[in-house]
Amino acid sequence: MRHQEEVQALVLFSKNYREKDKLVKLFTESHGKKMFFVKNANRKNNPFQAAIQPFTKAVYIADIKTEGLSFLNNVKEITPFKVIQQDIFISAYATYILNLVDVAIEDGVYDPALYGFTLEALTLLEKGYDPEIITNIFEVQLLERFGVKVNWNGCAVCGKTDGQFDFSYAYSGLLCESHYGMDERRSHFDRKAIHFIRIFSRINYQQISSIKLKDETKLAIRQTLDNIYDEYVGIHLKSKKFINQMKSWENMLKVDK
Repeated sequence: MRHQEEVQALVLFSKNYREKDKLVKLFTESHGKKMFFVKNANRKNNPFQAAIQPFTKAVYIADIKTEGLSFLNNVKEITPFKVIQQDIFISAYATYILNLVDVAIEDGVYDPALYGFTLEALTLLEKGYDPEIITNIFEVQLLERFGVKVNWNGCAVCGKTDGQFDFSYAYSGLLCESHYGMDERRSHFDRKAIHFIRIFSRINYQQISSIKLKDETKLAIRQTLDNIYDEYVGIHLKSKKFINQMKSWENMLKVDK
């Protein structure tokens, strides 16, 4: 079955299909992720060209099919994220966020909360907020979509919520200093990293303007989250590898200045 309707959506990616056509994957607010066929998309002056670029939001008039490919018929209210599109460093983080969305939920799963969360993240990247902090918050709060439930509030043994903590894979959560001995193989993660990851797990994007972190703290957070994702999620995205490589470029550029 298919029916035509208007859908607000974000472009996840597009790829060539035959010589002149494209397949475009959209994250729609009302139908989750769906793949759309765009006829003659590679022809000059095709009205869809601006609407199917990476890092674009628009309202699409589409034939929505419950199975198989859906079809784009028209588009309006095209909003490109121009800063993201033009900045290789910011676009790297935006690409990773969208890649995470694509693997976190199945196609066709209705998830307006995740759509709104993703749109918020891209909007803040566009406004120039710290891309590392935005991405880290996204990573922490997306874990539940992968079926990973970590109680970041306090110690997994006694429930204590203040003081120093470490992460325990054995308990799938935090241990306070009094219970470090409960897991001889606890992670020994950086304490500042754990502190900020706890904050990131419950913060909303409207509160992040006050967060400023040193480079060494950002590195510790990134390494901690990488370890947690490796252990619990087990995905290895090319966009994440690119970000890690990109950090060395940033350091080289800083030295040259």
